[in-house]
Amino acid sequence: MVDYLYDGAFEGFLTCVHAHYYQEKANGIFPSGRYQSNLLSTHCQIETDPEKAMKVYQAIGGKISPKDLARVYRVFLSCAPDKEMKLLRYIEKGFKTGPKLSMFHGDPVVFEVQQIERKVAFEVERLSGLLRFSVLKGGVLYASIEPDHDICELLADHFCDRFRHDPFVIHDKKRAKALIANEGDWYIAEFTPLSLPELSGSENEYRKLWKEYFDAIAIKERENPRCQKNLMPVRYWKNLTEMQGHVTLK
Repeated sequence: MVDYLYDGAFEGFLTCVHAHYYQEKANGIFPSGRYQSNLLSTHCQIETDPEKAMKVYQAIGGKISPKDLARVYRVFLSCAPDKEMKLLRYIEKGFKTGPKLSMFHGDPVVFEVQQIERKVAFEVERLSGLLRFSVLKGGVLYASIEPDHDICELLADHFCDRFRHDPFVIHDKKRAKALIANEGDWYIAEFTPLSLPELSGSENEYRKLWKEYFDAIAIKERENPRCQKNLMPVRYWKNLTEMQGHVTLK
């Protein structure tokens, strides 16, 4: 058995799955930059092969189900430790059981992957309601996020539908990438603050008005900071206009 190293892309992971079946069984699958070699295991760098990746992609969708193919991709976007081997075990089981795989809720392999997918879906849903956009010069809408999971593209459909005629950027500061969209079309690209235009002249006034509105509708006697933290976790506050300057609970 061998540790496979790949470039961190989904196609690279699928190429490793192909190698697991057609070269040597995988002891582990790791992004190249995070691997720490040791004397007890051998490792092999796997170059991404689009043709091999497509074969695995089609096999998952055809032999298991399109739903499970989507699940595999969403879990791959998670920050779950050892996600590659969890997915490999899930795929192996799926190739044996076929479309019935998702029904095996009590199976540890299936249950673990389902739980990770739920966490990813929950963060997508939460940020769909928590994003705060600013208006940049030229009329482009901009929002910054620092999600636990790599979910930029999973936000695309929701916000492309919401801003059908407005160009917008959702910037994942943690991963230095962004979802860039206009008129329903979108793509993911590397992105840094240096790529940003300046704020529009009225943006600071909009922010001031929004904070005043947020404070005005609050009922002091019914404030519940702990409940607020549960519904709107503190780790998101730095990117929420209305929470700037608020003191967090210890």
